[in-house]
Amino acid sequence: MSSRSIKATSNIQILQSSVKWHRVAQTANSLWDAYSGLLSGQAIILAMNSSFVDPLLQFESQLKIIESSFKMLFAIPSRDKVKEIGKNEDDQEDLDNLYQNIFNIFEDTLLILVSKDLYKLQILKEMAVWMNEDNLYMQDRVVTIINRVLSFASRKVKGYASVDAPCLGVLAAELSLLCSHTDPSITQQAFSGMSHLLCIAKCQNDITKNKNTKNDRPGSHCLLPAPSDIEFLPKILQRDKSKIAQIVGQTLLPPLLTDFVWSLLMRLSATDHKTASEAAIMLKLTLEYHAHKITMVSKIVDAIYKKLYGNASQIMKQTMLRVITLLTRTSPKKVIFQLMDYPVPADNTLILMWHAAGSEASVAPHVLKTILLILKGKPGEMEERIMERRRFSLDATNMMPVAASQALCTLLPVGSYKKAVAQFFPQLLMALMLQLFYSSNLRLMTEDRPFYARDALRVLLNCSGLQQVDTALKRKNCWNQFSQVLFHHHGVYLIAKTLSEYNFPQFPETLHYLYKLSVEGPRRSEDSVITIIFLTELLNNFFKDPFPEEFLVLFRNWVNDSDPAVCKLSLQKIGSMAPVINEIENSCSLLISILDALLSKDKTVVIRALMTLRRLLGKLDKVTYSSLCTRIALSYCPLMDHSNGGIRSMAIRHFGELLRDMSQYTWMLNDVVLGGLVPLILFLEDTEARVVKACKHTLEICASELKWSTSYLLKDEYYNFELVVLNICNNLLISHVNYITDLISDTLGFLGSSRPYLKRASVILIGYLAKLGGHLLLTDEIEVMIEAIDRVLRDEDPTIRELAGITQKLFKEIAHRLTSSNIKLSFRRLFNFIYIKKLKPLYNYNLPKDLTGSPMEIKETKNDNAL
Repeated sequence: MSSRSIKATSNIQILQSSVKWHRVAQTANSLWDAYSGLLSGQAIILAMNSSFVDPLLQFESQLKIIESSFKMLFAIPSRDKVKEIGKNEDDQEDLDNLYQNIFNIFEDTLLILVSKDLYKLQILKEMAVWMNEDNLYMQDRVVTIINRVLSFASRKVKGYASVDAPCLGVLAAELSLLCSHTDPSITQQAFSGMSHLLCIAKCQNDITKNKNTKNDRPGSHCLLPAPSDIEFLPKILQRDKSKIAQIVGQTLLPPLLTDFVWSLLMRLSATDHKTASEAAIMLKLTLEYHAHKITMVSKIVDAIYKKLYGNASQIMKQTMLRVITLLTRTSPKKVIFQLMDYPVPADNTLILMWHAAGSEASVAPHVLKTILLILKGKPGEMEERIMERRRFSLDATNMMPVAASQALCTLLPVGSYKKAVAQFFPQLLMALMLQLFYSSNLRLMTEDRPFYARDALRVLLNCSGLQQVDTALKRKNCWNQFSQVLFHHHGVYLIAKTLSEYNFPQFPETLHYLYKLSVEGPRRSEDSVITIIFLTELLNNFFKDPFPEEFLVLFRNWVNDSDPAVCKLSLQKIGSMAPVINEIENSCSLLISILDALLSKDKTVVIRALMTLRRLLGKLDKVTYSSLCTRIALSYCPLMDHSNGGIRSMAIRHFGELLRDMSQYTWMLNDVVLGGLVPLILFLEDTEARVVKACKHTLEICASELKWSTSYLLKDEYYNFELVVLNICNNLLISHVNYITDLISDTLGFLGSSRPYLKRASVILIGYLAKLGGHLLLTDEIEVMIEAIDRVLRDEDPTIRELAGITQKLFKEIAHRLTSSNIKLSFRRLFNFIYIKKLKPLYNYNLPKDLTGSPMEIKETKNDNAL
C-alpha cells in the first residue's frame, strides 16, 4: 500500500480537488456531502490524537465520529450508480475518482487511528456490528476495509512491546462467519482478514509468553510468520472449517477465545438461518478442540439457559445443549455449579441441560464429584463463601444442595453413570443421609417442598443393586417418617441395620470411606452425629466387641468432641464394651479420654462419662485399675462441688466405690481421700437428699478404710452434722495431724460460696479444725482466716452470722496465743502433740436435746489412743 494510505490528504490537495470536482457538485450532492463530512471528521480525529484528552473519552468521541462517517459513507449509491450520474466520460471519471477518494479518506482515518493505538481496532468490531444491522450496506466494501486495516496492523505490530487489542475475539467470530458467505469476493476478503487477525493474535500470544519467561528485549516481542506463511494461511483456512476452529483456538488467548465463543453463541439466534447454522458449526468445532481455554463458563451456561427457556429453534436448542456437553468435558465444576444455581424444583429446560452435562460416561465421575461438593452445603443457609465465584441467581440462601439432590434423581439411573455410581457409592450414600437431615429441618419451614434427598437416596439404592434394601425400608415405614426431624437419627440407624442385614456388597469401601471421613473430621457437628450412628451400627453388625484398634481410636477421640451429642454417642458405645474392656490393648488411654470428658461444660456429657467410667471400672482388671486409681479419684474431687446435684451425688458415690474397689491399695489413696474430705463433709448439709445420702455412703467407706469410728454417727437416727465434724476432726488430730492445715485451706474456699448451707457448714468445719489444730498455724495463716471470717459476719443469714461470730472468737484466741514468746509457743505446741484436750460441741448447731446414748463421749488420750 502507498504512503497515501497512512497519511492525511494535505490541504493543498484538498483545495485542488475541490476546484476540479465543483463542476459535478450539482449532480453528486450526496457524494460531496459525504466527502466534506469525512474530511471534517478526519480533522477532528487528528486534533484529538494530538490532544491530552483522557484516552477513554477520546476513543468514545472518535468512535461516534467514525459511526457517523460509516453511516454516511455506506448510504451513498453504489459505484455503478455514481458513474451513471456523469454526462460524459470525463464526468464519470471525476465521479469515480471522488467516490474512490471518499472511501480512501475513511480508510486513511482508520489507519491513522490504528497506527497510534492498536486498541482502536475495536472500531473494526463495531463496523461489523453496524454492517450486520443493515443489509443495505455494501458488505464487500466493509470487509475490504476491515481486511486492509488488519493487514496494516499485522505489519505495524512487529516489534511492539505490548499488544492491547481486546476486540480480536469478537472480530474473529464475525470474520469466521463471513468466510462462509455466498459472495466469493466477501469470502476471499474474510479469509484474508482472518489470516491478518491471527498474525496479530499470534504476536499477542508471543509477547505474553515472553513476559512469562521474562524475555523483554526490545524488538524480540513478536515473531511474525514468514510472508509465505501469511500468503498460504488463507488457503489453509479455505480447505476446512475445522482448521479455522483449530487455528483460532490455538492462537487466541483464553479471554479472546471466550469472546469468540460468546459472539458465535449470540449469533445462534440470528434471523438468518444460514448465519445461525454457520455459527452453530463453528461454535461446536471450536469447543471440540479448545473448550479448556474458555474462561467465563458460568456466564455462557446462564445465557444458554435463558435462551433455551425462550422459544429456541431446533438448531439453536441442539447446538446449545451440545455446548453444555463440551464445556462439561473440560470445566465440569463450573458447569454443574451454575446448573445447580437456579430455583428448585428444576424446570424442564434445566433438566434438559442436566442430561446434556451428564450425557458422556467420561464426565460422569467429574459430574458426581462436583455434585458431592455441592451436597456438603446446608440448604437454607445464607450463602457467604460456598465458592469464590459470581452467582447469577437472585436467591441469597443456598438451595443448591436441594437442586443437586433433584439432579441425582435424574442422573443416577442413566446407563452411562453406572460405573461412576458404583465408584462413588459410599460418598453419595453419606451425603444424601446428611441432606435428609438438613432437608427434614427445611421442610418444617416449607411443607410443600419436595423431598428430593430421600428420593435420590432411594434411586441410589435401586441403581446399586440394593432394591431389597429399599423395599425392606419401605416395609418398616422408614421413608415416610424421614420427614420428621425426631425420627432422623433412628432412620439412619435403620438404614445401616438394613444394609447390614442384606450384607450389602459395598460394605468394604463404605467402611473405608467412613473411616476416612471420621479421621478427616466432618464440616459440621450434625455430620459427626450421623457418621457415628451409621458407623457404629455397621461395626456392631460386622464385628464383635471390641472393635479393631483403628476404630477404637476414633471413638476415643470422639469422647472429647466439641459437640455434646457426639461425646455421648461415643461414651455410650464405649460403655457397651465393658465386658471386653480387658481385651482392649490400650484400655488406659481409653479410660483417660473418659476422664477428660469429665471436664466438659455440658452436664449431660459429664453424667454419661461418669456412668461409662463406673461401668468400665466394674470390669477392669485390678492391675490396670491400680495404675489409674489415683488419677481417677482426683478427677472425681472437682465434681463433688458441681452445680448440678446429680453430678455431685454421682461423683461422691463413685469416689466411695473406687475406695472400696481399691481397698487393697488404701496406702496409695490416703492423700486423695483426705484431699476430698472437705467436700464430703460439707455436702452432708446439701439441700438435695441424694447428695446427702451419697456423702454418708462415701464417708462410711472412708471411715472404714482409715479405721475411724465415724460410721455410727452417720446413721440417720444419730446423725448430727456438728457431731460428725467433731468426730472427724479428732480422728484427724490423732492419725493425720499433718493434713489439718491443708484441710483448713480447702475449707476457706467454701466460705465465699453463694449456697447458704455450704457457708454454714464451712464456718463450723473450719472452727473445729482451727480449735484442734491451732497450734499448727502460723501468724500469717490465722490473719488470713480472720479476714475471711470477717466477710462472713456481714452475711444476710442470721444463723450464719451467729456461727461466724463463734468462729471469729476462736480465731482471735488462737491469734492471741500465737503472740506469746517463742519459748512459750514451742512448749505449747509440744504439749498439744502429747496431750489432747477433751472438747465439747462449740456451736450447738441442731444438737439433739438428749445426748445420752449418742457417741458423744470424748476421752482424753495420749499419742495413739482414740478419743
